Amino acid sequence: MLVILIYKSNTQMYIMSNKCDEALASPLPHTAFTSSSVFSSGYAPGYAKLNRRGGAGGWSPLDSDHYQWLQVDLGSRKQVSAIATQGRYSSSDWTTQYRLLYSDTGRNWKPYNQDGNIWAFSGNSNSESAVRHDLQQGVVARFLRLIPLAWSEEGRIGLRIEVYGCSYWADVINFDGQGVISYRFKVKKMKIIKDVIALRFKTSESEGVILHGEGQQGDYITLELRKAKLLLQINLGSNQYGSILGHTSVTTGSLLDDNHWHSVMIERYRRNVNFTLNGHTQHFRTNGEFDHLDLDYELSFGGMPYSGKPVGGGKKNFKGCMESINYNGDNITDLARRKKLDTSSFRNLSFTCVEAHTFPVFFNTTSFLQLPGRANHDTASVSFQFRTWNPDGLLLFSNLDDGTLEVSLDDGRITVHINVSKAGRNYLVDLLSGSGLNDGQWHALRLVAKESFAMLTVDGDEMSAVRSTSPLSITTGGTYHLGGYFLQTPFPPSKRSFQGCMQAILVDDQPADLHAVEKGTVGAFENVSLDMCAIIDRCMPNHCEHGGRCKQTWDSFSCTCDGTGYSGATCYTSIFEPSCEAYKHLGRSSDTYWIDPDGSGPLGPFKVNCNMTEDKVWMMVMNNLPPKTLITGSSREKRTVLQVNYSASMDQVTAITTSAEHCEQQIAYSCRMSRLLNTPDGTPYTWWVGRGSEKHFYWGGSGPGIQKCACGIERNCTDPKYDCNCDADAKQWREDSGLLTYKEHLPVSQVAVGDTNRLGSEAKLTVGPLRCYGDNNYWNAASFTTPSSYLHFPTFQGETSADISFYFKTSAPYGVFLENLGNTDFIRLELKSPKVVSFSFDVGNGPVELTVHSATPLNDDQWHRVMAERNIKEAVLQLDQTHRTSHLAPAQGHTRLELFSQLYVGAAGGQRGFLGCIRALRMNGVTLDLEERAKVTPGVKPGCQGHCTSFGMYCRNGGKCVERYNGYLCDCTTTAFNGPFCTADVGGFFEAGTMVKYNFMPEPVPGASKDSKALPQQLMQNEVNLTKEEVAFSFSTSSAPAILMYVSSKAQDYLAVVLRHNGSLQVRYNLGGLKEPFAIDVDQRNLANGQPHSINMSRHNRIPVSKFPKTGHIDPVLIERHNTPGFVGCLSRVQFNGVAPLKSALRKAAQSQGKLVESNCGASPLTIPTMSAATDPWHLDAKSPSNEERVIPDGVNRDSAIIGGIIAVVIFTILCTLAFLIRYMFRHKGTYHTNEAKGSGESATEPADTAIIGTDNPETIDESKKEWFI
Repeated sequence: MLVILIYKSNTQMYIMSNKCDEALASPLPHTAFTSSSVFSSGYAPGYAKLNRRGGAGGWSPLDSDHYQWLQVDLGSRKQVSAIATQGRYSSSDWTTQYRLLYSDTGRNWKPYNQDGNIWAFSGNSNSESAVRHDLQQGVVARFLRLIPLAWSEEGRIGLRIEVYGCSYWADVINFDGQGVISYRFKVKKMKIIKDVIALRFKTSESEGVILHGEGQQGDYITLELRKAKLLLQINLGSNQYGSILGHTSVTTGSLLDDNHWHSVMIERYRRNVNFTLNGHTQHFRTNGEFDHLDLDYELSFGGMPYSGKPVGGGKKNFKGCMESINYNGDNITDLARRKKLDTSSFRNLSFTCVEAHTFPVFFNTTSFLQLPGRANHDTASVSFQFRTWNPDGLLLFSNLDDGTLEVSLDDGRITVHINVSKAGRNYLVDLLSGSGLNDGQWHALRLVAKESFAMLTVDGDEMSAVRSTSPLSITTGGTYHLGGYFLQTPFPPSKRSFQGCMQAILVDDQPADLHAVEKGTVGAFENVSLDMCAIIDRCMPNHCEHGGRCKQTWDSFSCTCDGTGYSGATCYTSIFEPSCEAYKHLGRSSDTYWIDPDGSGPLGPFKVNCNMTEDKVWMMVMNNLPPKTLITGSSREKRTVLQVNYSASMDQVTAITTSAEHCEQQIAYSCRMSRLLNTPDGTPYTWWVGRGSEKHFYWGGSGPGIQKCACGIERNCTDPKYDCNCDADAKQWREDSGLLTYKEHLPVSQVAVGDTNRLGSEAKLTVGPLRCYGDNNYWNAASFTTPSSYLHFPTFQGETSADISFYFKTSAPYGVFLENLGNTDFIRLELKSPKVVSFSFDVGNGPVELTVHSATPLNDDQWHRVMAERNIKEAVLQLDQTHRTSHLAPAQGHTRLELFSQLYVGAAGGQRGFLGCIRALRMNGVTLDLEERAKVTPGVKPGCQGHCTSFGMYCRNGGKCVERYNGYLCDCTTTAFNGPFCTADVGGFFEAGTMVKYNFMPEPVPGASKDSKALPQQLMQNEVNLTKEEVAFSFSTSSAPAILMYVSSKAQDYLAVVLRHNGSLQVRYNLGGLKEPFAIDVDQRNLANGQPHSINMSRHNRIPVSKFPKTGHIDPVLIERHNTPGFVGCLSRVQFNGVAPLKSALRKAAQSQGKLVESNCGASPLTIPTMSAATDPWHLDAKSPSNEERVIPDGVNRDSAIIGGIIAVVIFTILCTLAFLIRYMFRHKGTYHTNEAKGSGESATEPADTAIIGTDNPETIDESKKEWFI
């Protein structure tokens, strides 16, 4: 049974038997095979047929070098899909590597390209086995030419070949630059919603209109060549004020003037367009508001029959060939052949392609072309066209009879340098012209040098020709070198070589006979490819992603990523974190940050506000709607629609809400005689539009499907008959507000208001920012509990670009993180040893492995971050932001990673299986849902505990790290600080009469059982046995005297820190066993100066130790009798051991009297250096433990020193007082022994309690508690 299949490509239709894989070379006669040379008659090219043994068993050339070729004439144009090679039968002759060229005419050859390079096929390793290669991109050609690049070391070049493919046929039309084909519609005006346009073209011109159509309403479509690139312009219309807003312009391709076939397809449905050139597709959406293309009368191919409105006149018609032109199912070329279309504008319509008579020459870094010219002549004249990507290169060099002539490309400009020495006189001429001539386009150059002047013309612009002003006398040498000069000469050229193409070469006004050069009868050449221009645009398609700018030379390209938000060789990896949650765990604080939720995905980075002052990290996206926007004049028939635009696109906001744990948005409607939802049963006057452009009829505080406001849910509306305050239609101002919390509907994009058109009715609308917390992607984790456990996902699609990032923690010494396999291709990430992470892959060029070595073991059960990227330029592996390695991709080779198996996270089959946790696994911008897959996978558990081992360091000032399922939090309860990392000072402002009282022991509960009283007694006993106490706080005040702190106990022990009348700081304490309380003047300076001062005191093993600000000599004096009416100022970060009394009072967990206002006005950092041990009054001996405090050095001027001394004395006094108080409070019963030096303090002239309490009645201290007064 014969199966006939119809295969439709982008531009033509084939009829094939099963598939396009027929043997095309074997049936050909011997005369269809030709070659550069033949070793002998038995080695003729006609014997080079696969598996044939005729003659000597294959073709071999006379010389085995890089100038040999074997050519096949297929008789007509064929579709070629594969090629196979063998060595010469039963010999040591075979070809190990070769290139493939193809052509329609046997001239103007085009090399086969693959993966962005001129492809080198791997050949044979013996004489008998056949090696077949399927072409990634099938070619259509009549002639094929194989160029051996390498061959058997034991023998010489030997070849037998087979070509596979099928027949090809297409209608061809030759456009002469004048004629236009008009395809007239069946009706006068066409309203088209869908278009499919396909064609193939080839030309040697860089400009020309390929097709055009337009309508009287301003719609149009134009496809044209502009600077050898393809430009599509389309306009579906916009609005009544004009169509300019609907204009859409897209450019693709380059170097399309190479006189080779290029296929184009345009597919449009409404505003969505696919624009395909040579298999590379761009997807875009047209501007404007309409979906139909309104065209009048006709669509023209090959040019514009009259001046088009959008682009105006002056456009060149297309000159070249087109074939297989199809428009919405109609074969335009067939209709033209059958004279069904208007072709009257053609002078001579031809259905065969007229070939351009060009003979290009291709140069590389080791090439030159030597051509003869006129010798001993007084005029030198050269002209040619060139194209290149390199900014520098030698275009022409000639040794004159008495000097040199050099024409070179210097930074994209033409430079001519003539140096002649004649009759004892030097003639120097330097000419400079053009700019940016290394753009890959053909540029024409003409140079004339004669007795009176030299003139340089670029691109035929005679008006801009550069002419020398000095006299010149030359005598030509008769030989010209183009593209390179490598001979030794006394005056060598400034540049040695050129990479690019030349054509249309004229030397001394005579065309260069390159056919004769090819045969070796004229001139000379080396490493030059004749009748071929193998230029490649490495920036098309553009491999620089996310808006990166591509720059290229002849051999490579590079990407400039500045300002894109991405990094890497191809601008693929985002430099920003995905969320505020991620920034928090890098130790950042509240601020505005750039985030990129999908990493290397299509969404760009954008700014959000991150609020990290709470346990939850809030991420806010602002909008442009002013608060309380006034609305009047709206009705149900003509609603006022308010557009809410955000600082991010809707796709970007959707990415936030999708990954967030919770989102909310405040919405408020203030009304006066303006109904909102028309509750309880009416049709809503107002609605809002959320994600997905869906209308919603519920308000803030309610939920989906419930047509109510918040007051209706809580049943507290001002009029109980309605479910919204505004629905009562009151003449007074009312408001309905609340939070929208159904995140699948957020954010609010529009609000339509419909009841403000009556007399006296008006409304005000407020839509708050979108607020979200949590990042489910960041904490999405799985725990692998057995070596054989793994998760599987669909095949990873990362052909040309792949990036992978994740966190892991383990105690195992090795394990495979993930792997994905293909036939030979693969990709794998692995912990190879406790200190080594490996990234390995194969894209067809052989396995590549990158490793990073950590200085410390990675199996420490802490989180480590791995980032890996592979693109066509390089591969990169990074560990923990510090260890990085990279590997450059080969200049030529395979670039596509082709995988087919499932992606395995963990090691499938249990080989070197991973034990531990993996989280936040993101591949090409998509976070894999490990938790969801782990729920149904044996040996794998969702989530992972133990975050505090990695992140606990961020909890500061004694904050405790608390584990959570999706992260951690810092518990600041026992500290004097707040905030996500316990770094925000908690302080308060005290007015006169304000006091904070904190009881260390709980109040006895009346009626409690005896058992319940045992706990306080036990706590008291523990407190008595304390051997270490720490006190710290900061203050600022402008008034004195004042009590800063007072600690008392049942045993009359106390410690007090006092500001005296003159503002100096004094510490008073009584720890028992002393006749008089101690009083220490810490500093004589006035500390009541409104500046912040920090106090730190500690007691270790009954010995008070402290570090104070530096001060001068301390001269303690007796404490004067003084009264303390009350402290007025700021206190901050007050802490006594594990107690924060001031924070407790502000949180209503401790008593306070008077007005206490939370403020951090006393929380500025300490800026005074510590005092030396020699002047430290608490310094006893080297064995005493000390409490080291970090301080910031201050200035060295005298005033600063005095201030430092005062503060030092203050702190010193406080520490002394505290130390003695603690010793007294926790003294052992019996004899009290003190280690204090004699004379370290003097008795006060009044009882301590009187001095501290002043005229206030002292508190009666219960025996079951201690108290702290501030």
